Amino acid sequence: MTPIKIAIIGFGKIADDQHVPSINSNPRFELVATSSRSGQGIAKTFTDWRELVRTVDGLQAVAITTPPGPRYEIARECLDAGLHCLLEKPPTAGLAQISDLACLGEARQLTVYTTWHAQHHSTVAAAAQTLAGKRVKSMQILWHEDVHKWHPGQQWIWGPGGFGVFDPGINAFSIATKIFPGGLFVESAELSVPENAQTPIAADIVFSSPQADGPLTASLDWRRTEGEEWTIALETADGTSLRLEGGGSKLMLDGKMQEDDGIGEYPDIYRHFVDLIDERRSDVDVAPFRLVADCLLIGRTSKVEAVES
Repeated sequence: MTPIKIAIIGFGKIADDQHVPSINSNPRFELVATSSRSGQGIAKTFTDWRELVRTVDGLQAVAITTPPGPRYEIARECLDAGLHCLLEKPPTAGLAQISDLACLGEARQLTVYTTWHAQHHSTVAAAAQTLAGKRVKSMQILWHEDVHKWHPGQQWIWGPGGFGVFDPGINAFSIATKIFPGGLFVESAELSVPENAQTPIAADIVFSSPQADGPLTASLDWRRTEGEEWTIALETADGTSLRLEGGGSKLMLDGKMQEDDGIGEYPDIYRHFVDLIDERRSDVDVAPFRLVADCLLIGRTSKVEAVES
């Protein structure tokens, strides 16, 4: 079978670390071009993504790994050019934009795929299966990390549409919405915004759900220089105790540890992308995005000390 010719638009750290090896390890894809403003990349390189879309012969799909701000414009033009689109998380800067792309993909019979890499652990699937049909007694999300370690010098995260601490926090939300056995809603949010930023550096959130009888909370913090953690712990009304650690890669279920035995987050993303393209269908999941939007709509903000660049 002839490989699907794919290009990466927005060649940065996540593209180099995750997308390139995942594409190269999948025989159904051929990476033929990349674009970035700096001209960095592999295969045939471009500084103008529009030139890439116009001139690469036989191009069939793109992975858009830019910051979220320009993704809507890029994806819309790619769909107009007949290309299947994979979108890094979060897929766009606004909810209305991804809805429009989903409609356009359906009209063009092209794939639009909103990727949530944290969902692609076998342990997350096992947690969802365990919790199905149960009532939740409590849930606690702790997503604490060091922004300077994971986003060094990246100023876009602090501007409008940059998401701030919700850039990693949306990973937690993507797991929570995948495993929670029912609707999950934002009850309140306390957002800590640096004096020199437009987006929060920390957030404390309270959720509610018709399927829950007790507290549902999340603590997101980008100021944790020691003791980083990415955990989601739940207890159910029937006594089941479940804890996902390491961003979802480990599952502690009733005291027994399970390791992720899948092929890996990004290889699994591209495995699914192939299936979607073959079947001419899309996978547009906006549930994690809605929780972020509701936090920003409902949340109360307070100013904290300026963040260093």
